[in-house]
Amino acid sequence: MTAGTYGDQRLAARIGELLGPGHPFAAAAVITPGGMSVAGRGSGPGADFEIGSIAKAVTGLLYADALSRGETAPGTRLGELLPLGDVPAAQVTLRSLSTHRSGLPRLPGSTRPWRRTLALWRHGTNPYGEDLGQLLGQARHIRLGKPRPRYSNLGFALLGHALAHAAATTYPALLHQRIATPLELDCFYAPRTADELRPGALNGTSRRGRPRQPWTGEGIGPAGGIRASITSMARFAAAVLDGRAPGVAALDPVAPFGGGARIGAAWITIQVKGRPLTWHNGGTGGFRSWLGLDRGAGTGVAILSATAAPVDRHGFALLAEHSHGTGG
Repeated sequence: MTAGTYGDQRLAARIGELLGPGHPFAAAAVITPGGMSVAGRGSGPGADFEIGSIAKAVTGLLYADALSRGETAPGTRLGELLPLGDVPAAQVTLRSLSTHRSGLPRLPGSTRPWRRTLALWRHGTNPYGEDLGQLLGQARHIRLGKPRPRYSNLGFALLGHALAHAAATTYPALLHQRIATPLELDCFYAPRTADELRPGALNGTSRRGRPRQPWTGEGIGPAGGIRASITSMARFAAAVLDGRAPGVAALDPVAPFGGGARIGAAWITIQVKGRPLTWHNGGTGGFRSWLGLDRGAGTGVAILSATAAPVDRHGFALLAEHSHGTGG
């Protein structure tokens, strides 16, 4: 292995070839029917990364699991679980939230997203620090659009908190109780403040190496606030592939999602060379992530980077390399 790398030597070398010098702190995991391997560079296997919107895929599992437990139903409305009052968002169903068809915008308009974006790019500021009360306050002022496919961070944030309320707990606790603990994920958590970051939490950077504040916040947790190490991501992917994870019905596509893609509960399925691949990616101010599964072949790949430069095509390439000829 070269200096600064760890884990499987071949995988470490492949990460270097795929990602190049633009991702100095990165890690990858490959899961096949024969086992799993992890490798990385710039930090150890216990370092934790922001996984961004892969959190939505996790919340999708929690949604499907809540349905199987009888805690909620697809037609349950947000107002039945969250104290929203008599506002349009209260009438939105959990089913529509899970497939990005609620009519909710990507972000609450009252947050003046252009100001947050400017602060992020100028100063590296976290644009998502709201607690749950503040998130609900924003949701009360939302006007609903047409119930068509429309990717919504706000929608998945509200979905996750509604599921937690149905289970009489908080979202970080629900994540711990139903995902992290049963699957033995040592580093898989949703910090509400920077004070809750683990000692191994990496600091993310822009593509030009500028530091970015961690994206912590109780409100955004279910939609983009989970952090994980590469070893925990590997175990998570393996558990989803073999069905040990709760709520794996979330992966089954139930509706079109544009461009030939279909969506389950957050999980997106596309056809690549005749094979269905199920995936989600993530991006925050200082991190990028990708998780993809070839369920027919029993293979999966996760890539985590502490640099805000895309890793999607690298993930698809690595998954194709390990799925080819393995069955399915």
